[in-house]
Order: sequence, then C-alpha cells, then structure tokens
Amino acid sequence: MSEKPELTGSSGSAGSSGESGAAGEKFQNPVAGFGVTFKAMFKKRLTEQYPETPKVTAPRFHGRHQLNRHPDGLEKCVGCELCAWACPADAIYVEGADNTEEERYSPGERYGRVYQINYARCILCGLCIEACPTRALTMTNEFELANTTRESLIYTKDELLAGLEEGMVDSPHAIFPGMDEQDYYRGLVTEAAPGTVPQPALSKGEQPKSDEPAGSTGAQQGRGAGA
Repeated sequence: MSEKPELTGSSGSAGSSGESGAAGEKFQNPVAGFGVTFKAMFKKRLTEQYPETPKVTAPRFHGRHQLNRHPDGLEKCVGCELCAWACPADAIYVEGADNTEEERYSPGERYGRVYQINYARCILCGLCIEACPTRALTMTNEFELANTTRESLIYTKDELLAGLEEGMVDSPHAIFPGMDEQDYYRGLVTEAAPGTVPQPALSKGEQPKSDEPAGSTGAQQGRGAGA
C-alpha cells in the first residue's frame, strides 16, 4: 500500500491571508465612510428658497392635469372613460353624455359631462394621458397640490378645463359651419366662426332667452357667418 503524501501548510497560509483581508476591510470601510462625510463638509450647501423662489420644473414634468379645448373653444374630451380605465390608482371618474344641437360641448357625439381626479390617490404616472385618444387630457407643470381636506383634493371638470384663449368661445356652442368632427382633429378649425355665441347650458339649469328658442343662438349665427 502506497503512503499518502504529507499535507503542506497551504491551507493554513490561505486562512491567514483571509483573516488579514477581513481585518483590512474592517479598517477601510469606516475610513471610506468618513471620507464621504469630510468631502461633503467642504462643499457649498444648496438651499432651496421655496416658496419664496418657485422651483423650476423640467419641460415634461408630470404635474396637475388639464382638459384641453379645440381652437374654437369646444372641448376635446369625448367622455370615452379610457383614462379612468388606464388609471392604476382608480383616481379618475368620468361620466359621458350625448351632445345635442341645442347644447354642444364637443364636435363629436359625446362629451365628458362629469370629470373628476382625486389627487389624494393620483400618483402622476401619466398613463391616463397615454390612453386618451383625442389628446384631451395632458399634464401641466403645476405641482402645488397640497391642501387641508380630502374633498379639496378632488378636482372637478371646472377646475381642470383649460381657460379660453384668443379666438375661442366658451362651450357649449354650435360647431363650426361646414365642418365635422374629423375636420376638428385634422386641425382645419383654427378659431370660432364669426358671430358664434355660447348656447344656454340646459343640463345645468340655464334657460334660453325668451325671444329665441333653445339652440338657435349659436347655431343660427354660426350658419349665418359661414354663408
């Protein structure tokens, strides 16, 4: 029977080198940590002067939502509720309704009668604006959304709807004469037709003028301007 070779001291040397490496790490880790502290001590401090100096956000910052209008003032929202379905936080509530010639809010068949966003739930992810087929919903750079009550964090359609710009007439009003829904989305309508005036919001309890039937105000003047 052959004799077994004698074991060398290699395992012992490996063990000693491992112990020395661990000891070195125990010494280097605190030194490296304090090094970061000492470097920061001599750097110029960055102090945000907010709210005296408003913070400048990035151009594509995800802030408060906005419901957009067409160039003549009609609303882009068609009440399809796709934004509500896409919201992962269930923060959006939409109720659609049918347009009529007497009370028209959008160029299409339907519009968003009720639109609410609960900013106590909203995570500002932007999935809702990706789902919107008409670019009616976008996000602004406004980030000051804090408030004192939960009810005040529920923004309604009146708070989200974009303001009127030059050439716009507040909805509801008649569609641009000779145009249809597709013409609006092609960008052929650039302003309200001359003579266009708001229609009475019958769904909100407004009554038409006594000397004119409901719906004639905006529709007749719009057709007269396009004639």
